[in-house]
Amino acid sequence: MSLAYTMPWKFLDEYRGKVFQGTWPTLPEMFRITVSRFGSRSCFTIYEPSRISLNYDEALKLVEAVARWLHSKGIRKDDKVALTGKNAPEWAVAYLGILFAGAVVVPIDAQLKAEETDLLIKTAKARILFADEDKHDRYVQNPGALEAVISLKKGLGTYIYDLDGPAAAIERAGELDLAAILFTSGTTGIPKGVMLTHQNLVADCYLSQGVPLDVLHTDVFYALLPLHHAYTMLAVFIESISTGAEVVFGKRMVTKQILKDLKEAKITMLLAVPLLFNKVLAGVIKGLKEKGPLVYGLMSALMGLSGFIKKVFKVNPGKKMFGFVLDKASLTTLRNCICGGGPLAPSVFRKYNQLGIDFVQGYGLTETSPIIALNPVEHYKETSVGKVIPQVDMKVLNPDERGVGEIVVKGPVVMKGYFEMPEETAAAFTPDGYLKTGDLGYLDSENYLYLTGRAKNVIVTDGGKNVYPEEIENEFQLFDEIDQILVRGYVLDKRTKAERIEALVYPTPEAFTGQEAAAIKARIDAIISEVNQRLLPYQRIERSTILGTPMEMTTTKKIKRDSV
Repeated sequence: MSLAYTMPWKFLDEYRGKVFQGTWPTLPEMFRITVSRFGSRSCFTIYEPSRISLNYDEALKLVEAVARWLHSKGIRKDDKVALTGKNAPEWAVAYLGILFAGAVVVPIDAQLKAEETDLLIKTAKARILFADEDKHDRYVQNPGALEAVISLKKGLGTYIYDLDGPAAAIERAGELDLAAILFTSGTTGIPKGVMLTHQNLVADCYLSQGVPLDVLHTDVFYALLPLHHAYTMLAVFIESISTGAEVVFGKRMVTKQILKDLKEAKITMLLAVPLLFNKVLAGVIKGLKEKGPLVYGLMSALMGLSGFIKKVFKVNPGKKMFGFVLDKASLTTLRNCICGGGPLAPSVFRKYNQLGIDFVQGYGLTETSPIIALNPVEHYKETSVGKVIPQVDMKVLNPDERGVGEIVVKGPVVMKGYFEMPEETAAAFTPDGYLKTGDLGYLDSENYLYLTGRAKNVIVTDGGKNVYPEEIENEFQLFDEIDQILVRGYVLDKRTKAERIEALVYPTPEAFTGQEAAAIKARIDAIISEVNQRLLPYQRIERSTILGTPMEMTTTKKIKRDSV
């Protein structure tokens, strides 16, 4: 039986009518509430290499200084201000400062090429740009329509302390006003800017905690993935400042650096993508296998027992049983791991829970702020992406014999629309106002969502069967020899247009050092053959291609399928 939803936002009632009006506070109002509750606690932290940290009181002063400066430059309510840079406290202070000025923040991927960044700035009609030092000089020399360009320098002893303006009567944004315009990664052609209101982001922040998912003021979040992305922005940055938790900003997505940060910062909440969790788990499993088949077999049996006890009796013995394993992998302090940004193999989900880590996964998209489903720790389902969060109405359109159809949603987390694109906005919704996600899946009797893939990626076989590539790709996540795999259809007979299934594989270079191409191909084919035995006949891969270079990926480490 599933757990009932909780209401961790109930405490807001004592601030309603005093700090804010309406159903939800705006992001600035939410931050002020948190500062009033946890002002002396650490807020934004970075290791450079020693620890540098701002508490909530200090962060608020800097945020207000940025807001006053923006106002002195003529920025008013609803004006657009762009922000691009690496994860750092300065990024967070600039983000909040823009919102405190009543303006709309436009976060831009720091890894985009100059011409792509130019296009997004122009599309969003941004008046001012906050940028890292590597982009700052270029825009100072060629500002285009920008009225000012401000450098986000490394460290905290920077512009933030001096960036101030005279006291001003700033017109604040309201709950239903626009807070951010987010462009999805890898934008080409005419970019779509997803318009998210203060209500969208704040409601999603609190409602996702109601699954339930306990987020404590004593937690330490790790901001590793790029903060411009909706997943990290909401699930790490905004979630933490809603509860008084600490955000530690990661510098590089390198496993060795990540493990160092996890231990040194005593991270309790790790939110990441499948690629990272796969790599960390692969390292743990490799270490166990190196101890010999007897030890590995015993450990595997104990992990199975631990998982059974956790699942059935709601007791978690894993942390004590495997404390030495977790300590070596720098995972001892972790309280929760949350996976998003792409599909995760159930086997990976299962092994983390067996080791004693409360590991869950969620689902969402930029247009939904982004979280709309999350697995509750106390009643998780390994093959599901989670239970639909409170106040979100989800249904399945035109379900097939498996109950699979397109997922559509309605609720306070759904975007306002695409910026200045009324036709595209209208096309994104059903006639009765549900957002079309483009994802295929089904719901069970407890309102848990199961995804099968993207509608546009479905392969239709000559037998009329629908095959979802993502389901097949999941089966390869624990093979160390495969760094990337993309499953897709190819047309064998142009007359019938029936599709067969192929795989593009980029092998892990370290796994095949010094080996000939024939040997690499033989091993990859053997792995595919092994996986094929677990698949239904119509799902099996019929041909494979070994790639010499990796496939292009988004900043959340998903393969750009359209670029292959």
